[in-house]
Amino acid sequence: MSLNLDEKKAIVAEVSAQVANAQAIIIAEYRGMEVGQMTQLRAKTRESGVYFHVIKNSLVRRAVADTPYAGLAKHMVGPLAYGISTDPVAAAKVLHEFSRDNEKFVIKVGAIGEKVMSRDEITALASLPGREELLARLLGTMQAPIAKFVQTLNEVPARFVRGLAMVRDSK
Repeated sequence: MSLNLDEKKAIVAEVSAQVANAQAIIIAEYRGMEVGQMTQLRAKTRESGVYFHVIKNSLVRRAVADTPYAGLAKHMVGPLAYGISTDPVAAAKVLHEFSRDNEKFVIKVGAIGEKVMSRDEITALASLPGREELLARLLGTMQAPIAKFVQTLNEVPARFVRGLAMVRDSK
């Protein structure tokens, strides 16, 4: 089923809008996958806030032209699915996790800004903790010195009270 010119322009405009806000784009080959598996993947990407679609390569090439992601154009060959997200780790994490369980879904290449990444680099990116976990770690690190300071200040009167209790018990 071919698209008319207006439909193609609409798709290019939609993808261009996604690319304009994107932090990362991951390209994967889905050759030989069943419809049920793709439906599961679409549900997972939707939950993670990742724009995931199978789009004609020529339309995506037009959408990424004159953007930092233009370097991906030479890798757009074959049946490809595109994962575009505003969180650089989310797309890599969801697609990598799915590719581990499904050998027919193969991540080819990705990009963060102008940096085109190989499959191994995407795997390393997917192993990073998410934004929320990183913020929680940062907050814990920032609170640790304050908590230790309060503990130290509290120890002086506590030690005094324990000393008085020992004197009372000895008499």
